[in-house]
Amino acid sequence: MALSPEEIQRYARHLVLRDVGGPGQNKLRAARVLVVGAGGLGAPLIQYLAAAGLGTIGIVDDDVVALSNLQRQVIHGTPDLGQLKITSAANAAQRLNPHVAIEGHAIRLSAENARELVHGYDIVADGSDNFETRYMVSDACFHEGRPLVSAALGQFDGSLTTIRAHETREDGRPNPTYRCLFPEPPPAGSIPTCAEAGVLGALAGIMGSMMALEVIREIVGFGEGLVGRLLMLDALSMRVEVLRYGWDEANPLSGAGVR
Repeated sequence: MALSPEEIQRYARHLVLRDVGGPGQNKLRAARVLVVGAGGLGAPLIQYLAAAGLGTIGIVDDDVVALSNLQRQVIHGTPDLGQLKITSAANAAQRLNPHVAIEGHAIRLSAENARELVHGYDIVADGSDNFETRYMVSDACFHEGRPLVSAALGQFDGSLTTIRAHETREDGRPNPTYRCLFPEPPPAGSIPTCAEAGVLGALAGIMGSMMALEVIREIVGFGEGLVGRLLMLDALSMRVEVLRYGWDEANPLSGAGVR
């Protein structure tokens, strides 16, 4: 379907980009993206996906907006206190771009529902704040054959990678899974929560925006993505490093013993 005159004006800066253009914008309009968490990472991610003209954005979050969220969760505002985050985020996204459909899932993601949720979307962006959810999401994406963009925040640092573990490289070796990068979760209590240790609000904005860039790249297909690469940002020294990681034949999803 051709873009309307209003859409042509709205997305004009995308349309003149050589590596996006009309075909890329139509890919965005047709895409269905599931965002896990409407918090510090999900807030800017949802905003930029909506602004970019994503067709459908699904949001999984069962929490409500609290005053302490507003230091970093910029999609929510003071009038939204006490409201479900998926409702607040949907309202903000559709104020920004009424062409975008929002599907809210006010549930806690679990091993029982993860695969069903993931199956309904083309790509997943995980902005959750704990390893248990990250493993559940990444495992579901592997089994359902969906790409995953995953990010995490520390106090003054962030990381980002893209997982396409259901696919193989040109040499026939599988792409790495999330469990190739993090075979085991850290010991319980070894990493303080955001509430315990704090987090820099603007850092969440940077990493959430980078997640949006990576999701858009995966949909449109330009440049070199972060499959098999881990981007790490140190906000104290303002330094970015990218490390490569590969398939671990001992991983329990696509390892040598289960192929």
